[in-house]
Amino acid sequence: MTTTLINPPSPTLTKSPLVTPEAHTVNFRQSVANSLTMAYRGILKIKHNPEQLFDVTLQPIIFTLMFTYIFGGAISGDVKAYLPVIIPGILVQTVITTSIVTGTQLREDMDKGVFDRFKSLPIARISPLAGALTADMVRYLIATVLTIVMGLIMGYRPGGGFFGVVGAALLVIVCSFATSWIWALMGVLASKASTVQGYSMLILFPLTFMSSAFVPVDTMPGWMQGFVKINPITHIIYAVRDLANNGHIGAEFGWSLLGAAVIVAIFAPLTVRMYMKKA
Repeated sequence: MTTTLINPPSPTLTKSPLVTPEAHTVNFRQSVANSLTMAYRGILKIKHNPEQLFDVTLQPIIFTLMFTYIFGGAISGDVKAYLPVIIPGILVQTVITTSIVTGTQLREDMDKGVFDRFKSLPIARISPLAGALTADMVRYLIATVLTIVMGLIMGYRPGGGFFGVVGAALLVIVCSFATSWIWALMGVLASKASTVQGYSMLILFPLTFMSSAFVPVDTMPGWMQGFVKINPITHIIYAVRDLANNGHIGAEFGWSLLGAAVIVAIFAPLTVRMYMKKA
């Protein structure tokens, strides 16, 4: 008797679908909330590391005292007469320079892998960047208040009154926030924090000193006057002086806001795009 072995039909192998983690979608409202949370984190960093405030606390005091008493008698003949010139100039220079920290701290966080850990959280990917820039506005506010208070202690009496000073302060903070996008882009692209700081100072040093912050423009050489007149820092200083000393909103105010808007329109999308590629 012959037994025929019949191979049983092999089971059909079906390819199981690849299981991937569900993408976490975040709406605009959640993105804003996440960004504010990250901003609060940035403020807590300042609280636990108060040395981060040295530049916004000591610099306004030192610069105001030093430049006022060095140049006041030579330029205006009297320190008190020089205060309406120097206080708005120091205010713009100090707060704009403070915005450099945005790029350096952003680069430090990326180097330490802090942002890599944020990737695993169900938050908007842009919130760490937006939060960092928002938190730095606290630094601008501190530098602004200290500069104005220091001027008042030294005898500065702004003719624009309370609202003129507040308007000048808000203008400086807005322009500094816009400028911080430039340094944020450098922070994303640079290889280390010291590089960001070096290039930032290389750009800001001539812009702040070759302006109308400390001396009248007509005392400068002709070739320098041409640069000073197109220098955006000069327009901000003139606008701040008009507001603080006279309570007047002039053309320089409009040019300053326009310049801030152009900077944000150009550098904010570039910064976000480069950040999202690395995030």
